[in-house]
Parts: sequence; structure tokens; C-alpha cells
Amino acid sequence: MSAEDGSDIARSSLALGDRVGSGGQGDVHAVAGGTLLFKEYKSPSTADGNALAGLVDFRQGLGQGDRDHLDARAAWPLCRVTDEGGRAVGFLMQRAPSHMTWRTSAGKTKLVELQYLIRPPKAAWQEVSQPTPEQRRILARACVEAIDWFHGAGLVVGDISQANVLWSLAPEPTVHFLDCDGFRRVGHGAVQAQADTPDWNDPLAPSTEASVDTDAYKTALVAGRILARDPYLAPGQELQAVAGCLNDRQDAAVRRLFAQAAGERGTRPRPGEWRTALSDRGTIALTAATPRPRPVMDRTVLDGVRDRKPIRLRTPGL
Repeated sequence: MSAEDGSDIARSSLALGDRVGSGGQGDVHAVAGGTLLFKEYKSPSTADGNALAGLVDFRQGLGQGDRDHLDARAAWPLCRVTDEGGRAVGFLMQRAPSHMTWRTSAGKTKLVELQYLIRPPKAAWQEVSQPTPEQRRILARACVEAIDWFHGAGLVVGDISQANVLWSLAPEPTVHFLDCDGFRRVGHGAVQAQADTPDWNDPLAPSTEASVDTDAYKTALVAGRILARDPYLAPGQELQAVAGCLNDRQDAAVRRLFAQAAGERGTRPRPGEWRTALSDRGTIALTAATPRPRPVMDRTVLDGVRDRKPIRLRTPGL
């Protein structure tokens, strides 16, 4: 079973293996005979099947290069799973990459969640390889680059937290997002009520709200906490990066952005600004010889935040 064409699959046709995970909104089961997982909603009546179909259609509308990029960074809904009445009861997705798992002393396999990166290492999870200071910066950059790509594609991430972002150092430092049915397309509704993780919420927005702006605040949280290895650091506090993690230019830029993230809604730095701050290269200020003319038309404002031009999607059949 590939689910690659995005078509609905009947719940009754699935041969399920063990339950491999459980959360507040659903249980995750292995699908027998392959690498797919099935997330089954605990309360299907509260799930918006049309919104879920929209996420499936989003992936189907991407060109192959962008689709591969998405699949490498997110456990995206491949297709809906429906009951006999055609109601969406969950979806299929690919397993997380095998290099983003680790084995406990008891032989149990666990995912390498962000919590193992933002907390000091413990003896109980000594099998999780810890990054060098340079790798820590690269992981922070990979995380903000992924969020920046999602925004460029017209998506709101929503619940960014220590449990739904995975990471790995091999074959190169990279990240992978889980619970992607919690994403939504800008201007569209969510599949279910917005989930929010304690200590990862935007203090200026209701916990049920998710927008490009709340993502901007949480981008500061995830970048700052990775760099400082502090699970409770928040904008408004001083960011002390792990020694050797940043050079002087990067450190100054990161501190400025982190402080700015404590400001009013609409003023938080965007993921692209974090990407530039964490890059290997400095920024070059360009001064125009003469003032530029004002544009005739303004850009579209999505979710109350000025957005960049979205990724162009492939039109089916062309």
C-alpha cells in the first residue's frame, strides 16, 4: 500500500500492527507489510475531513522536487482513511526516518525528539549522540529553515514543541516535523482544534489560535532553546548560547532577534531572519543611490502578517 496518489482508503481495508504512539487527539498504529503508519482520531466527529483533504491535496499539488523536500522534513498526511460512511477517521503517513530513533537499555525504540537537544544530557538517554557546538547551530538553522519553507508554501505550523520536532546528526544535521495534521493552509481552517504545548505557547495569543505570527514567536522559542540548551528560555530573558556555538556576528544577531520576539504581535522576526542570523555568512547592507519608487500595489497580507510569494504549485494534468 503506497497511498501515493492521495486517494481515500477504507479503514476496513487496513491490516494494522502494534500501536506505536498515542496522543491527546489520536493513536498511531503500524500498517502491516510496509513503512506506513495510521493515525486514528479518538473523536472523528471533531475532525474536519475537508481540511484534512486539503493537506493531502497540498502535497499532491507540489512538483516532485518540492514534494521530496516536504517528505524529508515532515510526516505529512498522504491520504485520508475513511469509515463505511465516508467520514475521515484518520490518515496514513510515512514512518519517521530510522536515523531519528534510538534504543533504550531495555531494547525499546524511541524517537529522537527535540527534548533530547534542549536539555542537558542524562544517563538514561546516553545513547542519543549529542551535537558539537557547531552542529547545534546547524540544527537550529535547519529548524528555522524548515519553518520558513512551510510559510513560503502558505502553511501555518501551529504546535511547535519539544515533542513534535525530531532531529539527527547523521548523515547530516537535520530535523523532521511530526503531527502535521496540526498544520493548516493560510486562510483555511484546521483539521482539529489547535493543540498547544505547555511552555511553548505565545503569551499574546489564545492557546487555540495559530497564525504566521504565533509561528514567529515559537520560531524564537525553538531557535533560542536549541542554541542555549535551555527548555524554558523565552523572549524577554537573556539568551546565552552554548560556548562555541556562535561567532560574534551570529551571537549579536541572535540576541537582537530573540529580544525582538518579545515585542508586540506583528513585530516578531520571521523565520527567514533567523535563517540569515544563523548562516555562515554575514549580511551586507545595500544603500540605493536614489530612493526607490513606491510600489503601485501592496502585497497580500495573510493571517494579519505580510507574507512572501508562496511556492508555485503544479496544476494537476499539466
